Amino acid sequence: MISADQALVKKMNKKLVLREIIHTSPVSRAKLSEVTGLNKTTVSSQVADLLDDNLIFEIGQGLSSGGRRPVMLVFNKNAGFTIGIDLGVDYLTIVLTDLEGTIVSESHQKIDSTLPCDLQKLMITLLEKQISVIPDSRYGLIGICLGVPGLVNNDQELTFTPNSNWSEIPFKQILEQTFQVPVFVENEANTGAYGEKEYGAAKHFKNIVYVSINAGIGTGVIQNNELLKGKNGLFGEMGHTVIDFNGPRCTCGNRGCWELYASEKALHQSLMSNNQTVMWQDILHRAKQNDPQVLQALDTFGFYLGIGLKNIINTFDPEVIILRNRIIEAFPQVLNSIRHTLVPNHTHAPDVNILLVSALKHNATALGAAAIMIKHFIDGVTA
Repeated sequence: MISADQALVKKMNKKLVLREIIHTSPVSRAKLSEVTGLNKTTVSSQVADLLDDNLIFEIGQGLSSGGRRPVMLVFNKNAGFTIGIDLGVDYLTIVLTDLEGTIVSESHQKIDSTLPCDLQKLMITLLEKQISVIPDSRYGLIGICLGVPGLVNNDQELTFTPNSNWSEIPFKQILEQTFQVPVFVENEANTGAYGEKEYGAAKHFKNIVYVSINAGIGTGVIQNNELLKGKNGLFGEMGHTVIDFNGPRCTCGNRGCWELYASEKALHQSLMSNNQTVMWQDILHRAKQNDPQVLQALDTFGFYLGIGLKNIINTFDPEVIILRNRIIEAFPQVLNSIRHTLVPNHTHAPDVNILLVSALKHNATALGAAAIMIKHFIDGVTA
């Protein structure tokens, strides 16, 4: 009978071998033994289990360093598929990916009705369409992860949505009952941070801050490769740090929150005329025409973003800050304005080169959600 300690060691070894295959495949059994420090018998045993699980497969022989040519092992990225969702205030993005995060299918839908019942129907309809195109595989749909713009506690409950009325929707329960698969709910900035870390601009960094700038401002923080959650799962709400005690009232109850000055909503409000909302396309067109009012608004937008980013740099001392915002992606002058704000007239100015624009852009949150689900799956099948 295998003792509990032996069983635990076996699980840990299996996870170690699988993760090494995922990150370095194609790879031989001998190389796995070398890089993991496990003996060849242990590696062969774990490889046999993973082959039985259909999580890896053998391909042709590799180059020989003397003796028989080794059989190479590859991660079976098509053993299962996952769905990542980015639920924005006025849009819904869904991606179907394989186990390496490669997008198989995706949909982007504008949300016309913010009523919870209409949102549920739309989400389920779009999910059904994505699920219908999943290729045949050993594990099928392994799960769904949803990134949402609000506070999500450790029980995966959406407790507060400052820019929508969705906090009463039990997303996890609804989707699990409908599709009979595991469902995870996470803050959209956290999933965006995870996506950039796994697949995007932050791949090679251990300490990052991801800043999502939409109707509000969300931040996801990764330190030493771990996503920080806080005691109640509410870590990193930097959009609601106060930068003006005498400022306007925020939906969170405070006055002068950062996102009141540096969000897309704030930018649009600064350009309103006769109470008419300025659309994104209008800003794009007028900026290309060098409209002075729009260029000034963009400069102010960058200035206020820089004010908040100073606080982030002083608080977290990150290696890199990833900015996810379509305006910054479209207008490099906004990034220049941010950098100018970050550089005061003293010798201890922060390194403005730590600012990077999102590599995943509008798919950052959805891909991060998919990556979180993949991690839970890998951890589960090797348990």
